[in-house]
Amino acid sequence: MPIPSPVRHLLWLLPLSLALAAVWAVRSGRIEIPEKWNPWAPLRIDAPPNFLTRYKLERDSEDRAACRVALSQASMRLVPLPDRITGEHCGFDNAVRIERSSVAVSEPFSLSCRAALSLAMWERHALQQAAQAHLGVRVRRIEHLGSYACRNLYSQQGGRRSQHATADALDIAAFVMEDGRRVSVLHDWRAASSGSSDEAAFLRAVHDGACGYFDVVLGPDYNRAHADHFHFDRGRARICR
Repeated sequence: MPIPSPVRHLLWLLPLSLALAAVWAVRSGRIEIPEKWNPWAPLRIDAPPNFLTRYKLERDSEDRAACRVALSQASMRLVPLPDRITGEHCGFDNAVRIERSSVAVSEPFSLSCRAALSLAMWERHALQQAAQAHLGVRVRRIEHLGSYACRNLYSQQGGRRSQHATADALDIAAFVMEDGRRVSVLHDWRAASSGSSDEAAFLRAVHDGACGYFDVVLGPDYNRAHADHFHFDRGRARICR
């Protein structure tokens, strides 16, 4: 016997109503669930990543105040920067100057809050783990090629602006380990063929680990322009190469 149309509508509305009630109960605090499983809980940099981590990172990245609160948990020495416009489609808002991340840096650099938050997550959950796993020591310093620069992609005249133009990108060239070893993208990315496979494995691990926290991650396998560095950015595209 066919189910009457009004009854079918009620059968569809019942699970929807229950779902909405559950959402309201969690968001209002009527039902408490562990923070790591709560999609409305704030991002915690030190919390072990799970399937909600990327959602929380994206959400807090788009909220000026929430991003600053999340970034305040990071082991970084930084200075908030005033919003600036430096040229056509160039400048930054809600940015910071990083004098030291969780490790030393070759020079202070400027990043948007969202890119700095991704950097903090990558360092906390990918960088040192890869160093310990493949090299048996921790990273002491990151050497970079710069972050903010008012320029087009590949510095081509007439091209569209790079993510560097809004302080949403960072180029990393090398890592100095606690034992003094220097591992560079230029010399060690393809080092497996010459026997230095530990360094190559480390670089590939930190590259792949960045893909979970940045929107675009580019390295030597992408093109010749990235033969000597990793490009990490928070932007409109999603690429991991």
